[in-house]
Amino acid sequence: MAANSISEVILALEKIVTEAIKTGDRAGYFAALYKHVTIAVADKIKEGYFDDNERMERLDVVFANRYLEAYYQYKAGKPCTFSWQLAFDAAADWKPMVLHHLVAGMNAHIGLDLGIAAATIAPGDSIHDVQDDFKKINTILNSMMDQVKGDLFDMWPLSSVITKWRLGSLENEIAGFSMTVARDAAWKVALAYAAIKSPEDKARYVVERDEKVALFGKRVLSPGAFINAMMFVFRLFEFGSVAGKIRKLDEN
Repeated sequence: MAANSISEVILALEKIVTEAIKTGDRAGYFAALYKHVTIAVADKIKEGYFDDNERMERLDVVFANRYLEAYYQYKAGKPCTFSWQLAFDAAADWKPMVLHHLVAGMNAHIGLDLGIAAATIAPGDSIHDVQDDFKKINTILNSMMDQVKGDLFDMWPLSSVITKWRLGSLENEIAGFSMTVARDAAWKVALAYAAIKSPEDKARYVVERDEKVALFGKRVLSPGAFINAMMFVFRLFEFGSVAGKIRKLDEN
């Protein structure tokens, strides 16, 4: 199932989205978002946006393959990383909002996978050569958040109430997730993982990091009794079928 190029990544994500629409699988929410992020990165590579565009494609492929491996392992009933298992398990639950499914996926992929992927293609001291392009890819992620929030507003009539209350950005106030914090944490993971030489120590580091990311994912999906109650009320007003909401994210 491993992709060898960014075009193969996009095709693999398209396949997951198409199947999720057919089956009503909430895992398709993140896959649709991720497909558009990958297309945006591919377009920037073609434009020569990055300092090293060939290296950025390698990073994107290694990064995506961590998600694809986890997804197909989970679907086959095989173990995957704790943070991804948490996100995929949540897809079977009616209660989380679309936002929380997206954040659970971003938490696993950015919190765990991004730094490891960067250090994999640039181990040791060479990791510092990637820093500027690492920042650029996060700029792309940030630039897409407004569109995602617009899609979520369309699915969620209570968004006008949230805006009136000035509760801040959706991902920060409701999900407790900050792209800035996630990006900075991912870079720290990249630096730490790049410095490790022993395969055994690398494997141990991944397990330890995965446990921390999964713990945060649990707080995102179940932040406490009061917030859970608020989320439940909000969820009652999130209209549309799973397939329809995946299509909405995919079309935009």
